[in-house]
Amino acid sequence: MKKTLIAAALVALASTATMAQDNNFDYSVDRFADIQVLRYQVPGFEQLTLNQKKLVYYLTEAALQGRDILTDQNCKYNLQVRQTLEAIYTTYKGNKNSAEFKALEKYLKQVWFANGIHHHYAKDKFTPEFSQKFFNARVKALPKSKLPLAKGQTKSSFIKVMDKVIFDKNFMAKAVNLAAGQDLITTSANNLYEGVTQKEVEAYYAAIKDPNDKTPVSYGLNAKVVKENGKVVEKVYKMGGLYSAAIKKIVANLKEAMKYAENAEQKAYIQKLVDFYTTGSLRTFDEYSILWAQETKSDVDFVNGFIENYGDPLSMTGAWESLVNFRNKAASERTTLISNNAQYFENASPTDPRFKKESVTGVSAKVITAAILAGDCYPSTPIGINLPNSNWIRAQYGSKSVSIENITDAYDQVAAGTGFSDEFAYSDVELNLMKKYLTLADKLHTDLHECLGHGSGKMLPGVDVSVLKNYRSTLEETRADLFALYHMADPKLIELGIFKEADTYKAEYYKYIMNGLLTQLTRIEPGKDIEEAHMRNRKLISEWCYQKGKADNVIEYVKRDGKTYVRINDYVKLRNLFGQLLAEVQRIKSEGDFEACRSLVETYAVKFDPEIHKEILARYAKLDIAPYKGFVNPIYTLVKDKKGNITDVKITYGEGYTQQMLRYSRDYSPLTK
Repeated sequence: MKKTLIAAALVALASTATMAQDNNFDYSVDRFADIQVLRYQVPGFEQLTLNQKKLVYYLTEAALQGRDILTDQNCKYNLQVRQTLEAIYTTYKGNKNSAEFKALEKYLKQVWFANGIHHHYAKDKFTPEFSQKFFNARVKALPKSKLPLAKGQTKSSFIKVMDKVIFDKNFMAKAVNLAAGQDLITTSANNLYEGVTQKEVEAYYAAIKDPNDKTPVSYGLNAKVVKENGKVVEKVYKMGGLYSAAIKKIVANLKEAMKYAENAEQKAYIQKLVDFYTTGSLRTFDEYSILWAQETKSDVDFVNGFIENYGDPLSMTGAWESLVNFRNKAASERTTLISNNAQYFENASPTDPRFKKESVTGVSAKVITAAILAGDCYPSTPIGINLPNSNWIRAQYGSKSVSIENITDAYDQVAAGTGFSDEFAYSDVELNLMKKYLTLADKLHTDLHECLGHGSGKMLPGVDVSVLKNYRSTLEETRADLFALYHMADPKLIELGIFKEADTYKAEYYKYIMNGLLTQLTRIEPGKDIEEAHMRNRKLISEWCYQKGKADNVIEYVKRDGKTYVRINDYVKLRNLFGQLLAEVQRIKSEGDFEACRSLVETYAVKFDPEIHKEILARYAKLDIAPYKGFVNPIYTLVKDKKGNITDVKITYGEGYTQQMLRYSRDYSPLTK
């Protein structure tokens, strides 16, 4: 009876967030290049207590003050380019319908979206469609006060720099280069290293690491590595160090937020985060991470700091990001069930017992409602997060996992009726599977990936995951995805009442393989390889299973009416293949086997058939769908009485994309003042 009630509740809960949305809400905001900008709703904000609303407000202010940090991390010229383009855009008196101005506007919107001059996903430098002559004339027309000139820099020398940065396709061509056999530091345009080579960076960290340290800090997480007087050194992100002007404002708002903490434990971890920003100490950051991971009682929560390292070719330095959120209590029942059974899934994993956790500790999971997106979470944002990233903290103290349901709901709302699945699914069988089960199956895949996948397994003593170098991020995403895919077909999910029907997992299996082999190619330009870590991960899994399953025809390509499709002929055998690959990927991570990791990624994750790619691009173009989506944030405004007391926090949604970006540049750009 209890299982039946849980199942019934979860079926209802699957639609809870959507039911809470305003059906007349206008999700679409803007469309340009390969981007569609959306709005997201924040259902439940009005039901928060006044103190919770105040907490959200000040955490939001702390989040927005970090915007410039990420932009500067992505490339050292980004802030100058953005300021210059905005000055031209806001002061231009000519024909705003001209091709040149429209092209500049498009380029500016791309720079805003990517937090810089390189594509947020592909990492290639944007190619401007306006002329160098037009740009130079517009810059010359600007007063010096409108230009971000360096000390002693003339307008003419500034223009020469901007011309090279914007128009020279070979200069700083790639923000993050992961190509095998190249110096990944000197060929990457990000602003995390300067004047140093990959060998020098690796030697520097090898010299300061203690191989016997069982609780190592996340070396390089909050620092730029440079060479001064012939010596490799770190310039640390902290108050008084790099990005001090922004960090001071972040800290000031964190201190205000602390006044409205929901409990003593939350107040303690906010204070510890302030201490980290003040000192730059990575040991303090670990102390903060432990306190944060263990505090699970509060409804309002947030991420703020140097977190994910996808923007670093060596997977060390964290990109600045923030996400403010609060618990979706109804939908969290699903993730609570999963996290409460974490040990079962760990034990049932097909990996070698040597690499399994004997005792899964502190796994907490919840479904959240995003209140604000910032830094590396904005405008493009993840749909799930699992932190902390430190392996030893996960093992000893656990982790927090979240699925961001109001973001996935926004995606679902705009995806309906696009014709995408009808175009690429093999037959009505697959279409009906996805129509019937995919909404829940997709959410479960995210839950398992974030809640359990990233936290599963263990390293062998003395193994440092950094030995996997430029393949580290791809392997970790592969491992989490495989863990989720394998366990989605476990009858335990039926027993728990999460799935009602045994075929539910098949919807995710088909969508995943179709995406990995075919539809994600819509994001790749002709002649390019797959480079982004998540895309490589999906290609690796799908291609490996296709190749290894050939003898049994587990997956096949099918041609019909001149179009290529994929068909899964045996879902049970496909699950077994997922299990085999998961076992090998976990072994590679646990043992730190760089050569096996390199071979796996380079063999299965990078290359693809150019003829199929050409066909997929042509079919996709006819659908007129933007391959990338992102969001504008709502606006939070304090409501005060005549005495200045805060009586409420108001949320509004009407701001446009250009409006928001210009406002953020005006009000939240401490590094450009």
